[in-house]
Amino acid sequence: MKRNISTETARGGFFKRIDRLLLLLVTFCSGMSVVLLRTLWVQQITDEVDANDWIVQLISLGLGLVGCLVVSAIDYHKLAKFWFLYAPVALGLVALTFTSLGYGREGADDRNWIDFGFVQIQPSEILKLVFLLTFAYHISKVGTKLNQPFQLFLLLLHAGVPMGIVAVQGDYGTAIIFAAMTVFMLFAAGLSLWYLLGGAALMPLVIWFVWTYVFGDIHRGRINVLFHPGTDPLGLEYQQFLGLKAIRAGKLFGVGLHGTEYVTVPEMHNDFIFAFIGEAFGFVGTVVTIVLLAVICLRVFRDGKAAKDAMGRTICMGVFAILFTHDLMNLGMVLKVMPVIGIPLPFFSAGGTAMLSMYLCIGLVISAYTHNQKKYRVFYDAEAGR
Repeated sequence: MKRNISTETARGGFFKRIDRLLLLLVTFCSGMSVVLLRTLWVQQITDEVDANDWIVQLISLGLGLVGCLVVSAIDYHKLAKFWFLYAPVALGLVALTFTSLGYGREGADDRNWIDFGFVQIQPSEILKLVFLLTFAYHISKVGTKLNQPFQLFLLLLHAGVPMGIVAVQGDYGTAIIFAAMTVFMLFAAGLSLWYLLGGAALMPLVIWFVWTYVFGDIHRGRINVLFHPGTDPLGLEYQQFLGLKAIRAGKLFGVGLHGTEYVTVPEMHNDFIFAFIGEAFGFVGTVVTIVLLAVICLRVFRDGKAAKDAMGRTICMGVFAILFTHDLMNLGMVLKVMPVIGIPLPFFSAGGTAMLSMYLCIGLVISAYTHNQKKYRVFYDAEAGR
C-alpha cells in the first residue's frame, strides 16, 4: 500500500511540476499554424497549399502533444542510454535520401525528403532530435575531461557526422543548426573560453573556404543581393520582395483571415509563413509572434538552469539553440537581413516531421526540468529509493 501511495504521489508531483506555460505557448503557436494553413487553403491564396497541409499539421499537433507528455514523463537519462537503438535508424533514414526514395521540394536546391508513397518525412528533423540526446550523453560521459584536446576532438567529430551529412544533401540551413547546437551545448557543459576565442579567430578562414569551395553561384547570389538590393528583383530577390510587400500590406492590424486580396508569396505556408502573419494580423501580429517565440526560448533556457546535472542542462541548451537559430534565421530571411536558406519557423511553418520533432524536443526539456528531484520522477519508487 505504501508503495502504491508513494508512486501516486510521485506522479501527482511530476504533473504539477510540468512547465505548463511552455506547453501552453507551443500548443497555441502550433494551433495558430493550423488556422493559418487552413486559411491559405480556403482563401486559395496560394496553389502550393491543399487540404492535406492543414490536416497533417493538425494530426502532427495532436501526436506531438501526446509524444511530448510521454517523453517528459521518462527520465532523460534512460532515453539517452538507449542511443544505440535509435541512432542507427535515424542515420539509415538520412541515407535513404541519397536513393531513389529521396527528393527535394520544388524550387529548393537540397535533397532532404523521403517519399514512402503513403507518407513523406524529413529525416534531418529526426536526426536533430537524435543528435540532441547522443551529444548530451557523450558530453556527460566526458565529464570534467571536456577541455582535454583529445576528448574535445572526439566530441567535434561526433558533431561533424550529422553536420557533414546534411551539408552533402545541400541543406546548409540545417547544417548551421547543428553547428549552433554544438557550440551552445559545449558552452553549457563548461567549454573553455580559450577554445571559443580560438574558434572565433578561425571563422574568417572558414567563411572564405565555404564561400569559395562549398557554396554554388545561387548561394553566393542570395548573399550578394543583401548588399546590393534591387540588382535581381525578378530572380533571387523576388521571394523576399514579395514577403516584405505582404508584411507592408498588413499595416498595423492586418487585413484579417477573410480578406478580399492577399499578396501571394512562394513558400508562404512554410518558410515564409511570417509574411502571411504580417499580412493577416499586421504589425501587431508580427510583434506578438516574436514575443511568443522569445518567451518560448526563455522558458527553455530557464528550465535548463533548473536541471539537476550537465546532461539536463546541455539538452535544454541544445533545444534553445534549435529554437533561437531557427527563429533568428527565418525572421531574418523574411525581413531580408539574411539570405534565403530554407529554414522554417518553429511551430508555425507547415511540416509534420518538423512539428513532431519540436514537440519531442520540448518533451525532453520538460523531462530535464521535472526530473531534477528523485521524488518527482514518475517511475521513482520512493520506498525502494530508486
